[in-house]
Amino acid sequence: MSNKQLDQLRQELDQVNLEILDLINKRAELVQKSAQAKEKQGANRSYDPVRERDMLNLIKENNKGPFENATIIHLFKEIFKAGLELQEDNHSKALLVSRKKKPEDTIIEINGEKFGDGNQHFIFGPCAVESYEQVAQVAEQVKKKGLKLLRGGAFKPRTSPYDFQGLGFEGLEILKRVADEYDLAVVSEIVNPADLEKALDYIDVIQIGARNMQNFELLKAAGEVNKPVLLKRGMSATVADFINAAEYINSRGNGNIILCERGIRTYETSTRNTLDITAVPILKQETHLPVMVDVTHSTGRRDLLIPAAKAALAIGADGVMAEVHPDPAVALSDSAQQMDFEMFDRFMKEVKS
Repeated sequence: MSNKQLDQLRQELDQVNLEILDLINKRAELVQKSAQAKEKQGANRSYDPVRERDMLNLIKENNKGPFENATIIHLFKEIFKAGLELQEDNHSKALLVSRKKKPEDTIIEINGEKFGDGNQHFIFGPCAVESYEQVAQVAEQVKKKGLKLLRGGAFKPRTSPYDFQGLGFEGLEILKRVADEYDLAVVSEIVNPADLEKALDYIDVIQIGARNMQNFELLKAAGEVNKPVLLKRGMSATVADFINAAEYINSRGNGNIILCERGIRTYETSTRNTLDITAVPILKQETHLPVMVDVTHSTGRRDLLIPAAKAALAIGADGVMAEVHPDPAVALSDSAQQMDFEMFDRFMKEVKS
């Protein structure tokens, strides 16, 4: 074969390569249009195994060689995979909470604290509101340390129906009274969308707990009010599930969302949950929202609170949440994981140093 013939073949190969490239990109455009059509119909599932099988069967039936069917199938599966990845990437870009949608960090100001500004922030308080005296004692300690937010559970969704369920609106009234006396902002969980409007008179930050991360009616209701939302990750939720839960809130108009990693349920029993510490930088990369870590519920052990908090801040968390009680031994809920005041002092000295 002469050099001239070889050059001619190479030119033809180059042309075919460009034609294949053009066809692959045309296919990608069709995949995008198909995905948009499915979303309009409310069918957001990208992968359809039946459709893929039908396409591969059609390809095999029309394969004239010289490639064997196995080789052709492998090549087209890679093309299909790239199309799925393109759909997923487009979906991610479209999310209001996505870093690709809004590159700059969202900063949420609460009582002078600017979550997401690059500084460390803290939220402390008892697991459950038990009495005015109990909350006031904790608030005094929080105030002494120059902190601005007070957490406390008034509505307590518990695994057992026989465990303490909280004081309800009486608990919110106590929190509000104490917070006003000590110039603190209230962070408290709401579990029922019907309670949200009334609760707004008592709280500054709506907490949506792990068990309600996919309570979609509650998410939508929280998205329709003008209060910051602290959204906790569900105990069996993936990072994608968590991000989409935040999207539910943001899609209704409220973009003031703080994400809170609080551990996930695994087979490990030495801690209450397994703290997914790497979720923090992933959430920071994927979204523009502030990210906190609840070291109390993730570990369930007060002896692990300080190292867990250090790890959370070291890996990039915007803040830490933990529980404090005047006398944890007599707490009505989760006594093993709450700090007393002596440990609270040590916690702040070690973590802030």
